[in-house]
Amino acid sequence: MPRPIKSRRVAFLPEANYFKPAGIPIRSLEEVNVSVEEAEAIRLKDIEGFEQERCAERMSISRPTFQRVLEAARKKLADALLHGKAIRIDGGNFEMATSRFRCAEGHEWTLPFEAVAAGEPSACPTCNTTEITLLETAGTGVARRGRGRHLRGRRYR
Repeated sequence: MPRPIKSRRVAFLPEANYFKPAGIPIRSLEEVNVSVEEAEAIRLKDIEGFEQERCAERMSISRPTFQRVLEAARKKLADALLHGKAIRIDGGNFEMATSRFRCAEGHEWTLPFEAVAAGEPSACPTCNTTEITLLETAGTGVARRGRGRHLRGRRYR
């Protein structure tokens, strides 16, 4: 019996999740589906420029697993670019990263990664104290399977 697939931590969901070659009608295009975790692997390695070990840590997977995810993503993107196929970023096995904070008064709260990426909170939402400590950055603990979060319900065509 195979091991269950472990969810991969993702800290970014792309706003645009569908790309197609110019000048080709969409009804005549083949599609390549890139999972959300594959897009995250491309982002961490190729855009952020992190080493594979750090990328794997950020996604809460082993380095060999990260290598396999990255290789699959690059192969799909190369196929789409060289053969004129559309690219859809959708689905996969992932959980969204979050950050947990505590103020000096003892109040704790969690923010999604997107909110923290815009800037850490400047005050506690309960008591407005400015003495804040980052407790942890972790996944939500909710596995997303199949079509993932449906990327906020958007379909681009």
